[in-house]
Amino acid sequence: MDLSSLANCLGSPACVVTQVTSGLIIGMLLFLVAAGLTLIFGVLKVINFTHGAFYMLGAYFALTIFQLTGSYVATLLGAALATALVGLAFERFFMSRVYGQNILMQLLVCYGFILIFDDSVKIIWGPEFKSMGMPSTFQVPPLFIAGGVVPPFYLFLVGVTVAIGIALWLVIERTRFGKTVRAAAHNPSMVSALGVNTGILYGLVFALGGLLAGFAGALAAPVRSLTPGMGFSILIESFIVTVIGGMGSIVGAFVGSLLIGLIRTFGSVGFPLFTEGLMYLFMVVVLIAKPTGLFGKEVA
Repeated sequence: MDLSSLANCLGSPACVVTQVTSGLIIGMLLFLVAAGLTLIFGVLKVINFTHGAFYMLGAYFALTIFQLTGSYVATLLGAALATALVGLAFERFFMSRVYGQNILMQLLVCYGFILIFDDSVKIIWGPEFKSMGMPSTFQVPPLFIAGGVVPPFYLFLVGVTVAIGIALWLVIERTRFGKTVRAAAHNPSMVSALGVNTGILYGLVFALGGLLAGFAGALAAPVRSLTPGMGFSILIESFIVTVIGGMGSIVGAFVGSLLIGLIRTFGSVGFPLFTEGLMYLFMVVVLIAKPTGLFGKEVA
């Protein structure tokens, strides 16, 4: 524990800007993964343990597309769509067969595919660490805010993620598709009775979750090392985020992601040996105060 370093950081605008920026980057990537995770759980009632693998696949798809095209826009869109297709195929051919069954069966299917995806990455891209590198558009001098260094790519990442979050909220809350999704989350049998093909709906929701995870992986590729199994750590943190924010809540996923990102960055200054523990401790405190999470609702 180093409270003096934390106090010095909080008293320095440059340190605060740097830590907040780092926290936002962590939080934004977590949000994209956690939003898909909580969306899938909210509608399908499936705890998708393969979601971290989708994030990993998005990063590796981004690496290949960027090497082929040199366009980061094409990389983002291509990696997200490719991961969405993987998610759709996974849901249609495998997860759809274990809906309503024992949760252990669902976990075994998900865990099996984590191993399959990890080994597939080793076969296709190799087991060694890889780096995509920063796109040339963002290879410019950093910005200085109150003495803190802020790379332009970080601002782009935060801006794009916030825009995606707003668009996702509008789709879920303001469109016919979103209303159908929310209705299916509460009463799927009634939605099916009204003529909605729930199989297609579930596939689309799973594909949307995969798209968000793949987009997160593509955004992370320029600033993260790529390695098989890289999705495991973000999967665990995403579960923490969904529990803190409330299972099934997009707003909760956003708020929870920001809180975890800031806890990680400032915790690394004041509690360098207990940073991971701080996240779990905060989750425990939230669950004691509100068992459904910050924005979760009681199930009737």
